[in-house]
Amino acid sequence: MLKQWLALEAGADPAERAVAVRRAHEAFLAGGEIGVPVRGLVADSWRRSARASVGPDHVASVDLTDRDLEAYRAAHPLARVMPLFRELLGTIAEDGAHLLSVCDEHGRMLWVEGPPQVRQRAERMNFMPGARWDEAHAGTNAPGTVLAVGHPVQIFAAEHYCRPVQPWSCAAAPVRDPRTRRLLGAVDITGGDHLASPHSLALVQATARAAEAHLASLEPAAAPAPLLEVLGRDEALLHTGPPAPGRAGARAGDGSVRLGRRHSEILLLLAAHPDGLSGDRLALELYGDRDVTPVTLRAELSRLRRLLGPLLASRPYRLTGRLATDLEAVDGALAAGDPGAALAAYRGPLLPLSEAPGVMRLRRALEDRLRQALLARRDPELLGAWVRTPWGEDDLEAWEALVGVVPPEARAVPAARLRCLRDAFGVGSRAVGAAR
Repeated sequence: MLKQWLALEAGADPAERAVAVRRAHEAFLAGGEIGVPVRGLVADSWRRSARASVGPDHVASVDLTDRDLEAYRAAHPLARVMPLFRELLGTIAEDGAHLLSVCDEHGRMLWVEGPPQVRQRAERMNFMPGARWDEAHAGTNAPGTVLAVGHPVQIFAAEHYCRPVQPWSCAAAPVRDPRTRRLLGAVDITGGDHLASPHSLALVQATARAAEAHLASLEPAAAPAPLLEVLGRDEALLHTGPPAPGRAGARAGDGSVRLGRRHSEILLLLAAHPDGLSGDRLALELYGDRDVTPVTLRAELSRLRRLLGPLLASRPYRLTGRLATDLEAVDGALAAGDPGAALAAYRGPLLPLSEAPGVMRLRRALEDRLRQALLARRDPELLGAWVRTPWGEDDLEAWEALVGVVPPEARAVPAARLRCLRDAFGVGSRAVGAAR
């Protein structure tokens, strides 16, 4: 388990660390600077909380109450593993000092259980069923930060962004659908400073894995979702399972269909907007300001419907079932803080020849997230792998970063390439001179 997910290293004094982090928190609120001893995980969360305009004295809002809450959580997949959570973590929650909580994938608390006196204290900050505890609504906290990074985490005392939560410490782990790996929510234990020990994080992680194993045993394996490959491809490849007779399209192998460029764009945009798009919005995402008649779009969708059958619905245009994309492997690795795995999954820009405005935004956003993760990691092997790709070979910022991290004996080649790029782009040579 990586140290960045643990709140305290072995031998650290919790009281001393709490004071130091509280000072750093106040300094961040005053001027935006973050220094030692704040973990990178927490620093990133503080910045996300600030960008979401969460106030330092904010209290989480309550979304659901009474019958609405009862109906919602009864239908949620995690209801099926609540007995297991209580069995594995209930004794902790019953010791008079801790709470067991479970939230959904949006950070909405479904269950908060434990001694009445501890629950009453927690309710003062709306740590209660029905309240929203994702970072955008409650700032840095273990369940909310788990949903943001997709990894078990501990949040200790003043590492919480909002002051009303700082007397508490918590450890949480994500729970995923065992088949689709879709995030279902998080399981958490909340209490005093001693929850910052490695034992508590290992415990909630083991509990989450047990819950996933139990969910996998409840139902027969579902058929895999269709997969759309769009990375590094001018025309998407749609994997649909065994080929169905009578379907149009150029076959790329059993159960796979190579789509035309326009159909590739439409299907990607619909996969990126699961709630659907109106005809006008889809036309804008596809054609921008070009003067294209509605008949043109309807004709494209009619041809695509003959290929997809009931998977494509209208009013609004939407997919009736889940469509996986190869973007998800990159996004998932980035969310887990693993830029190496993200780079391995990135087979090139998304539909690189597409000029559809919606596709271009998705392409830029994905590449920017990957680049920023690589630049932040400053790993010479990863940076070297990136600049050796056709899409990274002219990345001036990546070459600058690479020159800054490789050992002196290996600096000549990247420094020469950096000088060439600086000459080509007409920029100064300060970094080149410093690298010589």
